[in-house]
Amino acid sequence: MRAARILGLAALALWLAGCRMDMHEQPKYLPYEPTTFFDDGRSERPVVPGTVARGQLRLDELLYTGKENGVLSNKFPFPITRADLERGRQRYNIYCTPCHDYTGRGQGIVVQRGFPPPPSLHIDRIRQAPVGHFFDVMTNGDGSMYSYASRIEPEDRWRVAAYIRVLQLSEHSTVQDVPESERQKLTEQNPGQSQ
Repeated sequence: MRAARILGLAALALWLAGCRMDMHEQPKYLPYEPTTFFDDGRSERPVVPGTVARGQLRLDELLYTGKENGVLSNKFPFPITRADLERGRQRYNIYCTPCHDYTGRGQGIVVQRGFPPPPSLHIDRIRQAPVGHFFDVMTNGDGSMYSYASRIEPEDRWRVAAYIRVLQLSEHSTVQDVPESERQKLTEQNPGQSQ
């Protein structure tokens, strides 16, 4: 009889231990799980109209889209300084060189390993594109290039676009683009070099 009681108490203890409720086992809906509680059958509730998430009020169309009145712009939303160009170069070297390489010719390391090459940043079509085009492509992707919007902040996308313009200028400039005061130094350093 005593053994039966001990066995019964042990069984009751095991049964009670199996009934514990932890916080991770609470009644809840998982994302997109259907429900009968709401008339529309959705467990997630729609955002209240007019609600703007903190830090997401983006009134500056040029800064956040690269467009003015819905058209790609050819101007920057803020003055570009040397520090901005350095930051743009740094971001370009991190995010863009795997495909576009350091010169912008589209022969990066992933292309050398078989990925389809992007267009060179030095072809006429790309050189003549408004600067907002580069911002838009970085934001939304294009062809096999995916969006970098979640990786590069809007201001840094503009800095990368400015650096792309510097790359283009470096490949397509002439002596005539050098200020007159600096031309003399060039001819002294490179005698016999033609313009």
